[in-house]
Amino acid sequence: MKELNQDTILALLSDIKDPDLHLSLQEVNAIHSVIINDAAITIYLELIPPIHWIAKDIEQAIKHKIAEYFPGIEINIFVKDKEIPRISNQHILPTVKHLIAVSSGKGGVGKSTIAANLAAALAQRGASVGLLDADIYGPSIPTMFGVTGHQMEAEKTEDGKLLGYPVVQYGVKIASIGFVMEQNQAAIMRGPMLAGYFTTLMDQIMWGDLDFLIFDLPPGTGDIQLTLTQRVPLSGAVIVTTPQEISLADVRRSISMFKKVQVDILGVIENMSYFVPEDMPEKKYHIFGEGGGEKVSKESDVPFLGQVPLTLGTRSGGDDGYPVVLNPDDFIQGDILRSITSSIVSALRIKNHSALQKPLIQITL
Repeated sequence: MKELNQDTILALLSDIKDPDLHLSLQEVNAIHSVIINDAAITIYLELIPPIHWIAKDIEQAIKHKIAEYFPGIEINIFVKDKEIPRISNQHILPTVKHLIAVSSGKGGVGKSTIAANLAAALAQRGASVGLLDADIYGPSIPTMFGVTGHQMEAEKTEDGKLLGYPVVQYGVKIASIGFVMEQNQAAIMRGPMLAGYFTTLMDQIMWGDLDFLIFDLPPGTGDIQLTLTQRVPLSGAVIVTTPQEISLADVRRSISMFKKVQVDILGVIENMSYFVPEDMPEKKYHIFGEGGGEKVSKESDVPFLGQVPLTLGTRSGGDDGYPVVLNPDDFIQGDILRSITSSIVSALRIKNHSALQKPLIQITL
């Protein structure tokens, strides 16, 4: 029988590994303190963020391990984020922890659908999430969240600056030019004006404290993409494609752009990968080709995050304003999208851990 003391508990915890980093809790300096009394063990952890996908798993592993040797003892675990330094553009969106761009080389590949479901899946897990619809020419996020026709509340500050408050739906804070345009109004504007609208959406929205802010970018590599990458300290970019070659050619250009502006690419998602008829679940039809997303990922040396099939539930969810990941009746598609979201979070955690290993160099702009 092991003696109940701090050294014993630390030795037990040394066997438990962070599932993303494949390092022990001691190796990543996650154990802040261990407090023991006759009736209970209290453990304070600091984990590499974002922690929403792994905190519960680590808590359960710790409780199971301790209970093996000290059955019946009360175990309390408190988890918080380890602080990750931001070394550039500290004044831009300072209350947001992770900023993710969702991009595509061309239109029509379901980029906004992926962005909407990514945001909904993060909120479903308990994260505080914002979604900025930066597709000025085709703002579709209000439709996908069932808030078409809503308006953002606004107020003027003492110095005359207008501040807007995002519309909240399904736990996601949403800002879109679609809230300030008529539904059938065309957005006719040149590049500088386009970038100006985007900057206004970004700078004059009161997001509050967020774990994630998702940017649904317009397709291509134009003014908004350049404005975003030059001004915003992005945590990374996610590229959406379909399998066929005409999409892949544009994806290669998007990947090249993000690499040139030194934005980490968290991975490639292949959307509309295949279709499975509801009445013939044993059949799988690759309508738009096969394997293109994985191919371009290997060519570009970026992670492949997974394949998202084409389903009626995804289409109807977008039209009806209810992202499919929230629909309990479409659990297969929901599980696929949640798994991809989990992979993105894992990539962010690995990136954040690497950032902590590097010496901090302060950049003044």
